[in-house]
Amino acid sequence: MGSEMCIRDSLDIVGARLGLDRRAIRCADEQDCGSPRPRWPSVMPGGAQPGSPLDPPAGWARSPEMVLVRHGETEWSKSGRHTGRTDVPLTEHGRQEARHLGVALDGRSFAHAWCSPLSRARDTFELSGVDAPVEILDDLLEWDYGDYEGVSTAEVRRTISDWSVWTHPVTGGESVEAVGERADGVIARLLEVGGDTVLFAHGQYLRILAARWIGLPAEAGRLLSLDTAAVSVLGYERETRVIRRWNQSGYAGESNHRR
Repeated sequence: MGSEMCIRDSLDIVGARLGLDRRAIRCADEQDCGSPRPRWPSVMPGGAQPGSPLDPPAGWARSPEMVLVRHGETEWSKSGRHTGRTDVPLTEHGRQEARHLGVALDGRSFAHAWCSPLSRARDTFELSGVDAPVEILDDLLEWDYGDYEGVSTAEVRRTISDWSVWTHPVTGGESVEAVGERADGVIARLLEVGGDTVLFAHGQYLRILAARWIGLPAEAGRLLSLDTAAVSVLGYERETRVIRRWNQSGYAGESNHRR
């Protein structure tokens, strides 16, 4: 197989790190599209191979964690419209979700809080009760969907039956690889500053960032569903980067992840 790996190989890695029985994991491309399985280069930041240890920053008694928070519900997330750079505000339900984030965050403190400049992320931070100075980072902006901004997948598929933002060109916007490069920059900065950091950002972006954290290609983010106002934790198991928690909500009501 050389230097390449397929989705099933990647799923095996994700499943092992999340403690899943590989027999319960089915390859999304086999289930959904019937097309040949894409081949992904097995290259991680720094040239390591997937599944190999990645050293945490030296000098830490406990390896730092990155806590990911997706913003609360908006009208566009509720209706499944691609919401990239358009500054769509939270719904009242989304504001309620944000207020309940303290349950999922469990009152923990953070050395750093980083936030997307868009109001749905900033308002989620402010309503969450996180007590940390916040820094606004443009690199946490959502995927630029270009011509597909404000359009749902269902609408696009009326003309392109198998279309997905993950697998097709994004005309006038960013490629999935470009979003992955932005995520790599945020990861590199996290490792430089040290300490637990909480990020308030967007669904597709955070899925890509999590995939890159564990050494998978940006496209593998499509395997990680993420609801509104959900909390996830990236960290280490000994010296290996892992997803410690994923898509946990502190809100008793219904969240959504539709695009």
